[in-house]
Amino acid sequence: MAYDVEKPDEQWRAELNPAEYAVLRQAGTEPAFTGEYTNTKTKGVYSCRACGAELFTSDTKFESHCGWPSFYDARNSDAVELLEDRSHGMVRTEVRCTRCGSHLGHLFEGEGYGTPTDQRYCINSISLRLVPDEG
Repeated sequence: MAYDVEKPDEQWRAELNPAEYAVLRQAGTEPAFTGEYTNTKTKGVYSCRACGAELFTSDTKFESHCGWPSFYDARNSDAVELLEDRSHGMVRTEVRCTRCGSHLGHLFEGEGYGTPTDQRYCINSISLRLVPDEG
């Protein structure tokens, strides 16, 4: 797929620190309960750390106690793309930024959380940058 923001691998490596690169560009996962936004309650918009696209809002963030920030919906339907992920011997739904193709995390459904969508976007903190609301 062609993305609005495409850069050579060397440029991504130069712009992202090694941990960011491992998650965003190599579909890695940060360790559970270590991300800066896991327990954040700040109101604002969560954007892609790689390209700045607005992905999620604090209004859809919820406590899932899974070790990563969880959202029950994306900011809009075009913000993220969902891909089948068959790595690690399981079938999951990978969540990527539609603007630059960076890996964000995974989407899980039907887990029984009391959210409007019964979905959990389990997103790596390191994939995001929180832009707090003003005021």
